[in-house]
Amino acid sequence: MSNKIAESARIDQNVIMGNNVVIGNDCVIKAGCIIGDNVIIGEKTYLDYGVVVRSNVEVKGHGKIGARCILGEYLVDFFQEEEYCIHPLVIGANALIRSENIIYGDNVLGDNLQTGHRVTIRENSKIGNHVRIGTLSDIQGYCEIQDYVNLHSNVHVGQKSIIKKYAWIFPYVVLTNDPNPPSESLLGVTIEEFAVISTGSIILPGLTIGTGALIGAGAIVTKNVDAGMVALGNPAKMTCSTDKITDNTTGEKVYPWQYTFDRGMPWQNIGYEEWKKEQCTNENNAKQA
Repeated sequence: MSNKIAESARIDQNVIMGNNVVIGNDCVIKAGCIIGDNVIIGEKTYLDYGVVVRSNVEVKGHGKIGARCILGEYLVDFFQEEEYCIHPLVIGANALIRSENIIYGDNVLGDNLQTGHRVTIRENSKIGNHVRIGTLSDIQGYCEIQDYVNLHSNVHVGQKSIIKKYAWIFPYVVLTNDPNPPSESLLGVTIEEFAVISTGSIILPGLTIGTGALIGAGAIVTKNVDAGMVALGNPAKMTCSTDKITDNTTGEKVYPWQYTFDRGMPWQNIGYEEWKKEQCTNENNAKQA
């Protein structure tokens, strides 16, 4: 099958390209890139030096892929069976994937994804829109990460984890999943919407961190944490509701955080309360349509 390369695409020498490849308008493919079979590179996508795009990968338009990334990395069956099996990868529009990321096949990643350097995303993960994943973080596969989740650097997300919308996970957090290590009985952690997991915390297998809860730095969480509660210590204990926390300088309340912070959020510059009203109006109009 022939390739379809837009005339406006700029492809350096020393690019290796497979069969049935589609490269859209105004793409830039730098030297040393390797592109497998059945690959679609959407318009205005930039592949930096040495990117490897394995077969059956789609990168939607306006993406920027940093040097030496591997997209559509082989799953274990390749090494066991010594032949390539089809494991598609879809990366949404406007992705910013910094250098040396490794993203496996059998993943669907939403629009406006941003990653730091050397991030690993294993197979069978579903990642929503506007998700940010920091440098050296490790998504261990079979995970769900919903819209507007922020993971800082060096976060480990164990298999079967679910992280819901607008959650924040700060550096060196570990979401565990094996209640009797080593075993095959994996129990993922669930982080509910708007929850905040502070630096260096460890969440034990199968637990749920409730909506808007705050886990203090260095906490070892051994029990579920209720919605809107603060949990501190080792083992972590619920100490108060988040609305009791005030800014040390101003004395003003800082939680729920969505009322005081909007950078990168869908309510930026309009305020959370106004945004919520708009969402309700849109939902009501949709029901009546």
